[in-house]
This record gives sequence, C-alpha cells and structure tokens, in this order.
Amino acid sequence: MKTSHPFRAPPVTEVGAPLLVVDDLAVSYGGIKALKGISLEVRRGEIVAMIGANGAGKTTTLKTIVRLLPIASGRITYDGKHLESVSPEDVVGRGISLVPEGRAIFPNLTVRENLEIGAWNHKRRDAMDETIADVVRLFPRLGERMRQEGGTLSGGEQQMLAIGRALMARPAMLLLDEPSLGIAPRLVADIFEAVAQIAAAGTTILLVEQNTRLALKYSTRAYVLRTGEIAMSGPSRDLAANEEIRAAYLGG
Repeated sequence: MKTSHPFRAPPVTEVGAPLLVVDDLAVSYGGIKALKGISLEVRRGEIVAMIGANGAGKTTTLKTIVRLLPIASGRITYDGKHLESVSPEDVVGRGISLVPEGRAIFPNLTVRENLEIGAWNHKRRDAMDETIADVVRLFPRLGERMRQEGGTLSGGEQQMLAIGRALMARPAMLLLDEPSLGIAPRLVADIFEAVAQIAAAGTTILLVEQNTRLALKYSTRAYVLRTGEIAMSGPSRDLAANEEIRAAYLGG
C-alpha cells in the first residue's frame, strides 16, 4: 500500500501545537473510578499511542474524549476549545472521529451505505463521492466490495470499512480503538500502513492498540495506562527499549 491519498485535515491554530489536551480527567462507573485524573496531550501531526492491560482505561479515555461517557472532573480541550459540555455530534463536527473497538459497522447495509453514513456532514453529493473515492484509494478492497453487505466482509475488511467510515467526515483527528483486534495477521500490516498514510496526509491520530510492538513502532510518543492512571509516558522508541515495558508488554 504505497499509494498516497489526498485526505486533508482542516486547519487548526498552529501546526505542531497541542491539538488535544486532557487535563486531570476522572471518570466513574457507578462507584468504580475508571479514570483517576489522567493528563495527556496530542500535538498536531503526531501518532500517539495508549498502551496497557485490559481494563486500564484506554477505551474509556477515547469514549470520554468524544463525549460518549460523562466526566466526573477534569477538562478536555481540542484546538483551544473545551469539550466537556458538547454533544458527540458536535465533537465530530469539530473535527474528531472515533473508530470504536469492535468496529460497529452496520452489517445489513452495503459498504457504500456504511460509508455514506459517515458523510453526514457533507452538504453536497459530489463532496461525498469524492471522499468515497479517497477511501477506496486508501483501501482498494472496499472498492471491490462496494455493493456487498458489511456483515459479509472479513474482520480485516470490516476494520478498513470502519476506518473509512470515520474518514468520511474528513476529521483533523482520528481516534483508533484496537484496530488490529480480531484481524488476520496478513491484513494487520495493511491496516497499519494505511494508518501511517493517514497521518502523513495531515490527520492527527490517538491510537489504542493491544499489540504493543506495533503501537510503539508506528507512534511518535506513547502513554502507559494502569488501572486508570498514567504510569509512564515518553517517546515510543524509548518506551520500546525500557526493560519494564519489554517485560510487561513485549515478551522480555
């Protein structure tokens, strides 16, 4: 997958400046504290990874950023504006798209219909068609299956469709939750190569990924979550060489 694609992120205040800032964020499920005051930032143009064991709070963080979960305390700032009181629809309108864990495509709709749902903010049909063409250039398999129902696709193809659907809104920032989960190894490399192309075209990415080796390979920086707290952070290359990280997540 060497062909570039023409996705262009909307302009933000300053290239290289913090695009997303999470400050002392706390989230609770009933009486259980899922996030205990985490802070992180993602700068324009970066791929930043969040790694950690199941239940560490990674998915909770992503869902809270896009306002699918309530905030107990703390702040989320995107491009200089607070997100605490906005709706999930407004978050998408401001330039953030989430590719959820498990993909959540519509199995009884065709590939094209799934993509069109992601283009709700396009006011012109030609703009939607242009974006679909961009997605197909990124994922040629989807072009071959445009009339096929989403539920008949392989796991890897469904992940491509989920990413493509999120890109239909032409986000400035893409949140990816476990993109390699349940996917054949031969397609995982294609998906991560596509992620790298998306970032190279100007879309900032916050990545949650169970495959720590891949997450650290493709990201510039990373945060390690443990039981709802940031346990460690730094350049991905440094974390990949850290003995504690290697022992816990990379097999020694």
